Amino acid sequence: MISLARSMMLPLSRQTVASSRALLSTATHAHTGFGTGSMSMPPGFNAAQASQKLGSMFKKPKSPQAPELRLAETKPTSIRDQGLGRLGTMPPGYRAEVAKLSILELPERVTGTASDRELGRAIIDNWRRDGIIQIAMSPCAEKLWNEAHAASRRFFQKPHMEKAACVDSQSYAGYIASGEEITDGVADYSEIFTVTKDLDVNDPRVKAKWPCHGPCPWPASAKDSDMKEPVQRYLDRLGAEGEKLLRLTELGLNVAPGSLSQYTRDGWHHARVLRFPARNATNGKGKEGRGIGSHTDYGLLVISAQDDVGGLFVRPPRQDEKFANWKKSAAGLHEDDDGWVYVPPVRGTHTVILGDMMQYLTNDYLKATPHKVGLNTRERFALAYFHEPSFQAVIKPLADAGNGAGNEHADQKHEAEGIHYGTHFTNMFMRNYPDRITTKRLEEENRYELLSRPELRTINALPSSS
Repeated sequence: MISLARSMMLPLSRQTVASSRALLSTATHAHTGFGTGSMSMPPGFNAAQASQKLGSMFKKPKSPQAPELRLAETKPTSIRDQGLGRLGTMPPGYRAEVAKLSILELPERVTGTASDRELGRAIIDNWRRDGIIQIAMSPCAEKLWNEAHAASRRFFQKPHMEKAACVDSQSYAGYIASGEEITDGVADYSEIFTVTKDLDVNDPRVKAKWPCHGPCPWPASAKDSDMKEPVQRYLDRLGAEGEKLLRLTELGLNVAPGSLSQYTRDGWHHARVLRFPARNATNGKGKEGRGIGSHTDYGLLVISAQDDVGGLFVRPPRQDEKFANWKKSAAGLHEDDDGWVYVPPVRGTHTVILGDMMQYLTNDYLKATPHKVGLNTRERFALAYFHEPSFQAVIKPLADAGNGAGNEHADQKHEAEGIHYGTHFTNMFMRNYPDRITTKRLEEENRYELLSRPELRTINALPSSS
C-alpha cells in the first residue's frame, strides 16, 4: 500500500502548527474504483461516519520539543470542506488511489532557522514517498492565479485562426493546438500556450541563432495585453516561490547553500497555459480519455495550479521502477499499469513535482515524478510553471545529496561531463513537436550543432563575435 500524507484543507486564517512530524507520518489512503465513470459519491459511503472520523484525525500531535513546521490546518466542518467531496472529480474510465496530501505553508523568507530545516526535511520526505507536495497559496498568489486563469480562458475562447497566429519559428513559445503535441507517439488532446523567455529579435542570442531562443508570440492586438500582463505577473510570483523551494530543498538535503540555485542564474523558466477539452468534445486525433500521456518533465521543479474539474495523476517513487529520461525516453512508461495516484483539485494550493535535472543532481535520491492527465466530463484549465536551470548550465551530480543514498545513475562519464540543460531541453521539445515550424527551422539551419559551443555552456555568456 502506498503511503500518502493525509489531507488538510486551507483555512481562512492560516495557523502555524507545532511539530508536524507526526502529522506528516500519519498516512491515510483512499482507494476508489471510478472505472464506471460515475461522478457521484462511492456506493456505501457513509458521509456522517466519515465526517466524525475525520474530526478525530485532526487532533494536534503532542510533540512540544519539535521545531515549528508551517502546515495549514482547520477544524473540519463537513466532508466537502476537507476535500473528500472532490473524490468525484476523478475522470471517468480511470482507476487509481486518491491522494490526500498535507498542505504545507512556505515561510515569507528562508533564513536557515530550525523550522526552515524541519520544513525542508518534510518536503524531501514527502517527495520521496509521494512524488508530489501541496503548498498553500498566499492571498496574493491566489489573486494572481485567478487573474491568469481568467486570462487563459479568454484566450482559448478565441477563434482558431487567431490562436494559430501566435507562433514563432525560433522559439517553442506560443500556441499548440489540441493533437499537435506528441507523447510516446500518440497525440495529446491538451491545447496549450507555452511561455518561454521572451527575447527581442535583436537580442544577441537570437541574432546568433541559438536554438529555442526567440520572442514569445503573445496575442498581437492591444486588447490582448490583458493576457500577457496577468500571466507574466503570476509567473514572476512563481519564480520567487521556486527559488524559495530550492533553498528549502538544499536545507532538507543538507547540502551547501547554492548547490541547486547556482544553476538557476538566468534560469530557462517557462510555463504551459493549458486547456483540456471535455472527453466527449475532442477532435479525434488522440486516445480516448487521454489528455496527456505519462511522462516526466525536464528541469528542477514544476509548480502547478488547476481549476476544480480534476485530471492529474502522479506515480509515486517505487524501488522496482527505474528510469532516466536524459538517457532513454520515459514517455509512456507504465501509462496503463496500476500504481497511479489521482490528485484531486484543492482550491488555494499549488502542487509541486520534480523534474529530470533534480533526479540527476541528487543521484536518484529525489526522482522525477511521472505524471499524466485524463480528460473529464467538462473542459479543464491548468497552468504549469517550470523552474529550470539556465539554458547554458552544465549540471553535475551532487556528491553529498541524501548523504550518498542515491548514486543509481551516476557513472564516470556523466560525472565528468555533466548534462547540458539546453541540449536536454532542445531534445525534449524536438521530440514532442516534430512537425512544428520551430523544429523544421532548427533542423534546416543546423542550429542544433551550436549547442556544443563554449558560450552556450557557460551561464550568462553571450555569443562570440566570430
